[in-house]
Amino acid sequence: MKITKIFITLLLCATVISCSNDDNMVESLVGQTGDLIVKFDNGVGDQDLIFDVSYDKSSNESYKLTSVKYIVSNIELTKSDGSTFMYPEIENAFIVDEADANNAGEIYITLNDVPAGDYTKISFGVGIDQERFQKGADGQGNLLAEAQEKEMLWSWATGFRFIRLDGVYSDATVTDEALNIHMGSVGTSLDNYREVSLDAPNTVIVREASTPEVHIKADIAKVFDGQTSVLFADGYNQVHTDETTTPVIADNLMGIFMIHHVHNE
Repeated sequence: MKITKIFITLLLCATVISCSNDDNMVESLVGQTGDLIVKFDNGVGDQDLIFDVSYDKSSNESYKLTSVKYIVSNIELTKSDGSTFMYPEIENAFIVDEADANNAGEIYITLNDVPAGDYTKISFGVGIDQERFQKGADGQGNLLAEAQEKEMLWSWATGFRFIRLDGVYSDATVTDEALNIHMGSVGTSLDNYREVSLDAPNTVIVREASTPEVHIKADIAKVFDGQTSVLFADGYNQVHTDETTTPVIADNLMGIFMIHHVHNE
């Protein structure tokens, strides 16, 4: 009987110690922050994106690109327990420019001071939402100057270009005709801002001593052959502020992104 009591006492002690250790592990993350790198990797279908290389499109059209740029904003991270962290608003807008890619074709965005945790989802907007736009030029932080430098702003009254693709296209009747996709909202009259939510294939572990990398692939082919397939010959070679063509491109943009893999370091 004494042996049984001693065993139960030891078992209870072990359980209390284990629970205490678990609590300490949770509490150890309180106040801890780390960095998170989001890598955008543009491609065309299963091919690398290379400027001035011809890519086939549906309906016997083809295209070559000389610039690929788009704005991502409102990056939000979701933890495994369902709680979320929105990156600080004034810093939460970035221009992904293929011209800035490294030798592997990746463009890095570094999120600093992210609360330590285990994240399973990343969400972001493509473009600039109306609430931020209506805060005026002073409410855009560094984005305004960067957008002007990278030619991602028409004018303040018209607004930001959410995506900019420049190049040429060819079909059975034309060769190397101008191709310019400069889609955005038009002031407050036409809202083409869209949101994307991506589940991570494995947990993104943010800690003070480690910096995970989320590798997002963007299939530029789906800008033209996505939710809706469009023809350059039908006017989609020049998309700017038109209320018919711009929402189609905006909707297609929601489907170009996927998380290919996550590196936890």
